[in-house]
Amino acid sequence: LAVKDPTAVERANLLNMAKLSIKGLIESALSFGRTLDSDYPPLQQFFVVMEHCLKHGLKVRKSFLSYNKTIWGPLELVEKLYPEAEEIAASVRDLPGLKTPLGRARAWLRLALMQKKMADYLRCLIIQRDLLSEFYEYHALMMEEEGAVIVGLLVGLNVIDANLCVKGEDLDSQVGVIDFSMYLKSDDDIGGKERNVQIAAILDQKNYVEELNRQLNSTVNSLHARVDSLEKSNTKLIEELAIAKNNIIKLQEENHQLRSENTLILMKTQHHLEVTKVDVEAELQTYKHSRQGLDEMYNEARRQLREESQLRQDMENELMVQVSMKHEIELAMKLLEKDIHEKQDTLIGLRQQLDEVKAINMEMYQKLQVTEDAMKEKNEIISRLEDKTNQINATMKQLEQRLQQAEKAQMEAENEDEKLKEEYVNKSERLQKEFSQKEKQLLQLETDLKIEKEWRQTLEDDLQKEKETISQLRIDTQEIINLKKEFLKLQEKNRQLKRICQDQEAALQELASKLSESKLKIEDIKEANKALQGQVWLKDKEATHCKLCEKEFSLSKRKHHCRNCGEIFCNACSDNELPLPSSPKPVRVCDSCHAILIQRCSFNVP
Repeated sequence: LAVKDPTAVERANLLNMAKLSIKGLIESALSFGRTLDSDYPPLQQFFVVMEHCLKHGLKVRKSFLSYNKTIWGPLELVEKLYPEAEEIAASVRDLPGLKTPLGRARAWLRLALMQKKMADYLRCLIIQRDLLSEFYEYHALMMEEEGAVIVGLLVGLNVIDANLCVKGEDLDSQVGVIDFSMYLKSDDDIGGKERNVQIAAILDQKNYVEELNRQLNSTVNSLHARVDSLEKSNTKLIEELAIAKNNIIKLQEENHQLRSENTLILMKTQHHLEVTKVDVEAELQTYKHSRQGLDEMYNEARRQLREESQLRQDMENELMVQVSMKHEIELAMKLLEKDIHEKQDTLIGLRQQLDEVKAINMEMYQKLQVTEDAMKEKNEIISRLEDKTNQINATMKQLEQRLQQAEKAQMEAENEDEKLKEEYVNKSERLQKEFSQKEKQLLQLETDLKIEKEWRQTLEDDLQKEKETISQLRIDTQEIINLKKEFLKLQEKNRQLKRICQDQEAALQELASKLSESKLKIEDIKEANKALQGQVWLKDKEATHCKLCEKEFSLSKRKHHCRNCGEIFCNACSDNELPLPSSPKPVRVCDSCHAILIQRCSFNVP
């Protein structure tokens, strides 16, 4: 015969004892018919059996004073694996009468049984076998399949209602001894099989109801989680809408600033254009007046020359007239020079103004480029807002689908609740209370859904407002385009004014050339007068003989004066004649200087 493994035998014995204790506890509790106390013997035996099961294969842990072997270590791990066990662990640590880890473990088992979650806690612990390997040997009951079977048996304890007082009980010094006499069969047990069948049916029904409650709790928790996620998403959407509104307000302010700057620039350009127009008109008037004065002076000079050539007055009077004419001509030249300098200064000022206008036009063009870039950015922001609105609509549709699913689940739960109420009216008063609480929660969820619908309506209103702002921004862009067209018109007017200024400059150049020609003529007149001042002509009484033939003058030999050199010739010696277009007869000319000869003795200007 093969020798059996002693650890496997121990595990099988502990499993059988756990089955017997759990079965006896359930049967006795249902026959007892009320909540169990800590003095109930089957319950005490159950805790003793659970201690033996948890101590099987436990590793010995070294300490400073001695070797320690306790089950509080693995039970303390449940707090990390199952968050709902934190409350039990905290309350166990806060109990004043407990001094040993074994007492804390016993208190933890009692609290877990009262919560009806012992099976859940131990299932989480068995799943994590890599963590249990720190506390148990590889052949321990909790590391093998028997541990999973015991956890499955513990699910049946959820039908028991226990009310245990842990605070005043001495759990450190209790002795864990299994009483086998409680599990021996008797004649009464054989006669009560029918009663056990009924009890089993009732237990199955109660387990079914509790499982339904758990499922409903899980659905309610999932609904709460969805509601929290929806609230977070709504808050995020509200923040994004606030940011978008702030951005729109900033863009509107920038738009107003750009409009004000455009109006100021237009006013400045109009003012500069008006000033330049006034200056140009004033200069044109001055040009006209100066031109008229010059024409009058030229006409007067010609008229005086004709009068002098016709009158041929005495030398002194004519010299006085010439001196006065010289002074007047000098004054006129000074005035002309002043006018020329002033006109040059005005031309320089006009050129500076034209440069300023060019700079202003460049600034206007740069600002228009900046406004176009800003409009591009605004269009991009508008497209982003439209994408966000589409995303919001998609999320709202998903929320509506989730709400419809929640309402369907609620209707199904209500139908199941009505069936259960009809079947178990007499045995489920507490369940009715819980259902009423859940209905209140559902009402709260419906109110939350109504609030979300109202939020959706507000979001749709905000989207409508944003669409209106987008239309307003498009109108503003159209206005900016119109302003750009007006600016192009102003540029065309500026070009026309530049052309007019160029034409005026050409006219000024022509006037300057004519003035220079007149100045040269006046200088020639001055040089001729200086040459005449140095020469002295002979009088008729002193001139008795011809300069060339040295014959005496008579009626046949008449005197002829040269206008240029002042010599006196006879008509025989001055035979050189030239035809002139202004006189019908040819004119006698001097032999030495070829100037026109005059018959009578008088001073004439050449």
